[in-house]
Amino acid sequence: TQFHVLAVDDSLIDRKLIERLLKTSSYQVTAVDSGSKALEFLGLNGENEDEERNSSVESVSAADEDHQVGVNLIITDYCMPGMTGYDLLRKIKQSSSFKDIPVVIMSSENIPSRINRCLEDGAEEFFLKPVKLSDVNKLRPHLMKGITTKNEMQSNTNKRKGSEEIQSPDRTRPRYNELEVV
Repeated sequence: TQFHVLAVDDSLIDRKLIERLLKTSSYQVTAVDSGSKALEFLGLNGENEDEERNSSVESVSAADEDHQVGVNLIITDYCMPGMTGYDLLRKIKQSSSFKDIPVVIMSSENIPSRINRCLEDGAEEFFLKPVKLSDVNKLRPHLMKGITTKNEMQSNTNKRKGSEEIQSPDRTRPRYNELEVV
């Protein structure tokens, strides 16, 4: 399965670097230059509409046109004008549709209180810039965890359906009639 990562960074150089690292690791990448543009891509826009119209989107797939975006992970810079990466993290974690998507924050500033706050409020990882390939390799377990969670939910739903069928009187009675008493 090819994972889709939404990369958010106001710096063109950093955005291109993370995009190249992700593509090298066989991820599908959509790169945007602001938190509000990321929310627009996800279909969570509403605030800062003027800013959203004015900022540019790079490498946007056709998926954002109908907002059926299959994003598996979001990686965002912490320091951006307008909406910080922390603000974006909070909005995503407050969204019922996207709260389970792993979010990774990156920053060139090593500020322990900032790192702890991001991790406590739901970020999966905090990378120091420049992001390296070894950092990108740390993303796969978070992506796999999301897929495992989805599979477990589907499996539990199927188990419930199966047990409901077994407990149904119409399904159970013929089974008992076919049993031989020894």
